[in-house]
Amino acid sequence: MEMGRVTAVSKNAEHSFSKHIQEGIQLLKGLGVKGDAHCGETVKHRSRIAKNPNQPNLRQVHLIHEELFHELNNRFHINPGELGENITTKGIELLMLPVDTVLEIGENAKVQLTGLRNPCKQIDHYQDGLMEAVLDKDESGHVIRKAGVMGIVLEGGMVSPGDSIKVVLPDEPHLKLDKI
Repeated sequence: MEMGRVTAVSKNAEHSFSKHIQEGIQLLKGLGVKGDAHCGETVKHRSRIAKNPNQPNLRQVHLIHEELFHELNNRFHINPGELGENITTKGIELLMLPVDTVLEIGENAKVQLTGLRNPCKQIDHYQDGLMEAVLDKDESGHVIRKAGVMGIVLEGGMVSPGDSIKVVLPDEPHLKLDKI
């Protein structure tokens, strides 16, 4: 089992690109981050609401690996929360985990991964050229999305910087995370 750490947590009650750093956030079972604009049983992302406001919210929590910031910092200056994530992690290869992986965070919280964040054009409004930097292609020409992962809250609890993260893989066969 892979172990990692929470390095930052953030939320924003308003629909804006970035989120505000917090000392701690409360995850609510089946809803997301208490006080965050994306908290709820049904979709909260505006583009998804326009298509079908009744679809389940599979994007309750957004996680990004801190290592991405280090990778991007030769061209961009990015701090935790600025790309809209709720939880910034360190020491876990989030993008390589399969669908339905459960992250046990801190004492009680559990987040089940549902997919990869599919960055939208807002990312270029934040810093020009950032969209291209968080998208890549493998040797076969398939798009690699590096802007984090999305998940749902299986068990609520407080999450704070310094909390441990334990990775629990689902039963095989493992399915690769895809855009969600």
